[in-house]
Amino acid sequence: MSLVFVPVSCFFPQAEPIRVLVTGAAGQIAYSLLYSIAKGDVFGKDQPIILVLLDIPPMLPVLDGVVMELQDCALPLLREVIPTDKVEVAFKDLDAAILVGSMPRKEGMERKDLLKANVAIFKTQGAALDKYAKKTVKVLVVGNPANTNCLIASKSAPSIPKENFSCLTRLDHNRARSQVAIRVGVSSDKVKNVIIWGNHSSTQYPDVHHAMVDLHGKEVAAFDAVKDDTWLKGDFISTVQQRGAAVIKARKLSSAMSAAKAICDHMRDIWFGTLDGEFVSMGVYSTGNSYGVPDDLMYSFPVMIKNKSWKVVDGLPINDFSRGKMDATAAELIEERDTALSFLGV
Repeated sequence: MSLVFVPVSCFFPQAEPIRVLVTGAAGQIAYSLLYSIAKGDVFGKDQPIILVLLDIPPMLPVLDGVVMELQDCALPLLREVIPTDKVEVAFKDLDAAILVGSMPRKEGMERKDLLKANVAIFKTQGAALDKYAKKTVKVLVVGNPANTNCLIASKSAPSIPKENFSCLTRLDHNRARSQVAIRVGVSSDKVKNVIIWGNHSSTQYPDVHHAMVDLHGKEVAAFDAVKDDTWLKGDFISTVQQRGAAVIKARKLSSAMSAAKAICDHMRDIWFGTLDGEFVSMGVYSTGNSYGVPDDLMYSFPVMIKNKSWKVVDGLPINDFSRGKMDATAAELIEERDTALSFLGV
């Protein structure tokens, strides 16, 4: 009797590859990010990936080196790497888009000049999403000013639901979680339900009024675990708000490793959902929220995610201290939005 060997894949066919775009792909955040995506840390250990890497023409030689390194990693899930400087190639049939590339603020540049440059970039990329990507595409905007860039991209892609767009405040969320954990002397996974409200800027409000800390197997409110209200309402907030600047001062470069980790956390939660009883921070479309935040902003809220759909966590009590800080960051976002829209002629 002869034996016939049937490949396991015949019984468990592998999923179709998904197309994932990373812009600014020759930059340092992407360099820390691409390996994690390609090896399955974000979209799953059995999900093949086609990575599409977009950057500006002068960066294409650098991008070629990134492609070589990805190939040399010999990652079984990575089916294809497509480097390009053309939007019609980059945005075609996308399942996920991670928009890292943006115009950085240069010395002597006013904020309105920075906004004007980025409005042009994200208007173009939003229009490309609208024209070429799947209507189910999940879009994460990382490039700063992330909230307003995300709003411009979403407005430039009217056929894609606003709910498919989000911007990164997970790095701030992770920073807040870590600061509390260090202060209490526990690992960061013992701290949950911190909130980042508002803008990914120095006006953001890191809020721990609803956070819980696991102390020796018992969940305790963060204020009771830390036992230092002055720190939680003062240095804690400013440390999280200014952390990016502190990293730049120390490294002479902006956050890359931690930003890449936060991007992975954010996209993995979109794909697979949040844990029961836990919420995370994401910049999402504000219209219809229950917290009195003005409509038509990309504002960071606490969200829970299920079946690739986010929902703002409603009903959290907001005290006067929090309300003032939530309103201040909203005011900055309104000013940014109105300035950006003036460049669009809206």
